[in-house]
Formats: sequence, C-alpha cells, structure tokens
Amino acid sequence: MHTPPSSPHGAERPDASAVRIGALVPLTRPGWAEAGRHLLAGLELAVREVNAAGGIAGRPVELVVRDTAADPQRAAAAVAELARLGVAALAGEYHSVVARAAAARADALGLPFLCSSAVLDALTEQPTQWVARLAPAQSHGWRIYADFLLGTGHSRIAVAAEPSVYWAAGARILRDHLAPRGGTVIELDVRALTPTAVCDALAGHRATALLLLVGHPEPAVSIVKAVRHDQRLAEVVIGAPAGQPELPEWAALLGDDGAAIPFLRYLPERLGPLGARVGAALRERLGEAPSFVAFEGYDTVAVLADVLRSHGTDRARTAGSWPDVAVEGTRGQIRFSRTPGISVWQWAWAPVQVVDRDPAEPDRFRILHTG
Repeated sequence: MHTPPSSPHGAERPDASAVRIGALVPLTRPGWAEAGRHLLAGLELAVREVNAAGGIAGRPVELVVRDTAADPQRAAAAVAELARLGVAALAGEYHSVVARAAAARADALGLPFLCSSAVLDALTEQPTQWVARLAPAQSHGWRIYADFLLGTGHSRIAVAAEPSVYWAAGARILRDHLAPRGGTVIELDVRALTPTAVCDALAGHRATALLLLVGHPEPAVSIVKAVRHDQRLAEVVIGAPAGQPELPEWAALLGDDGAAIPFLRYLPERLGPLGARVGAALRERLGEAPSFVAFEGYDTVAVLADVLRSHGTDRARTAGSWPDVAVEGTRGQIRFSRTPGISVWQWAWAPVQVVDRDPAEPDRFRILHTG
C-alpha cells in the first residue's frame, strides 16, 4: 500500500497548477524508518521555503511522497506511478540497493532523479544523463574511513557482514584499499554466526577492530552488546561506516554501549549561515538534532527548485541541466560532474567526517577524522 503524500496537495486531489516532485523515502520497516523521517523532514522544509518564496515561476511545489520500505521492487513501481502522475522530477531515497532500482526505472522512463542519500558507486549499470546524486560515492567515503583506521593503528580488521550488494561493495572497497597498505580484512558471515560466535572469531583472529556491515537495529545491536561485554575484546574498536550510530534510536537502544563507535557522516566541521539556519529549522521540525540525512533532503529540493526555475519543467531539459548546476547548499556549493567510475552525475564531493558519540556525553558527537 502506498503512503499518501504528506504535502497539503494530495495525489488524490492534485493542484493542476503545481509543479510536482516525487519523493522516495523509507518510512516503514524493514526500511530504516528513522533515516526516512529525517530525509522527509529536509525535503518538506525546503518545499515549504520554496513555496514561501513564490514557488516555481509562481506555481507551488507539491511533494508527492511514496514509502519504499527498503523494497527495490516497490520503489521501481513507485517510480513508474510517479511518472504517470506527471512529476517533473524524482528526489530522495536512503537505501542504496533501493535507489539503484529506482535509478534504473527512472533512466528507462526518462524521468530526472536527484538521489539524496544512497552511496553505492554503481547506481546504474551504464552511464546515464537522467540521474544525479548528492551523497558521496561509497568508494570515496569508505576509503576515507579505511585511512582513519590505519591512522589509528588498526590493520587487522574484521567485518561482520550480511549478504547484499551494498555490504559486499563496502567490504571490497575496504579490502582493496587496506591490503596495499599492510591491512588485513577478515570477513565474518553473520548468517552463520551468533553474536557470541562473532566474539569468538574476533578473539581467534586477534582483530583489533570490528566493522558492522549489517542491518539496524538487528543484528547490529546484539553484536555490539556481545562485544562490549566480552572481557577478551575490551580493546577492540567497533566501527559502523554506514552510519547506524548517527540517529537517536541507536543511543536509545544501546545507551553507553553505543558510544565510541566511529561512523561516516556528510557534514562540514562548521555549518555556514544557510546550514545553521536550516539546521535550527530542522531541529524544530524533528524535535531532535537533525542528522546529515535531513540536510541531504533539504539540499535535494534546493537543487531541483533552482533547475526548474532556470530550465522549466520539461524532463529532458532538466536532465540536460545537471552540468550547469551551481547551488549554495547547506554543506557547501553543489556542482555536478562526471567522476571516473561513477555512472551518474555526481557532486564531488560533499564533506566527509568520521565521528563517534562521546562516551562522556553520548548525545554529543566527536569529529575524529575529516576527508
């Protein structure tokens, strides 16, 4: 069942004068609904501000939201539906495997898609003019994370991994980057290992770091608890490059055990005036500190609004305008280019940080490394 649009102008009673933007967001399980809530908050805030400033050539922007629930087939069907509904462009998605399915369908239908948050390098099988992306490619961010591990003395690194294209790509990036620099990656299949067995494997391999390439909340939470309470592993660093500790649910489920787990996030060390203003508005909207995902949502609509104002709502003209974009976003100036190894128009790059939750104050983040 589709989630109805969250904007005042619903799909069932469309405003004929509106410029419609389709939004793909994971709002229910097994999707990471908390990330979806932050992404949607950013999208909606930007739409509200665009409309307050006069919309697109006097026409209001209408956000038509569909819940992907982390299901690639559901996302592909939503793209087809949104195309039939006449959206000018597509925005959003958090999960990489889901975004890949959405990008393939958008490419096939000739529907411009600005992907907000998914990082998988191969977002489409072949180069496409129809898709652009704000989030850094996985290879870029995860290499920065690997450099952080090496810089902090970790060369024997275990990864607790579930089967998926995204996790497999992450493990490969880590292995390829670490091996020439003296690092070793030990892969642990969590389908075959209980959390206790993961602990035994860590001890047996003498790994100094364990990276969680698994879903949230489970099995990530159970593995963290097991490692934290195993005396043999007191010195083992737990990491989560995909960003599971970013959102408040992590701290609520794990308490002190969830601190000091480095992860990637895509924010500058200091927000500029626009970022600070948007951050304050997002905090009020969410009732909590906004994650980088909320800023990605806001920046997505900011870019699309600029393109639609400049080039109109013709889909082909929108897709042809990616290389002309120059928009001041919440995290820096956004421009798209063709990047080697990346099949879509790419912002190269959003700022990248490795951060963790401060053990002394788990609601506060410490910046450990920037790239």
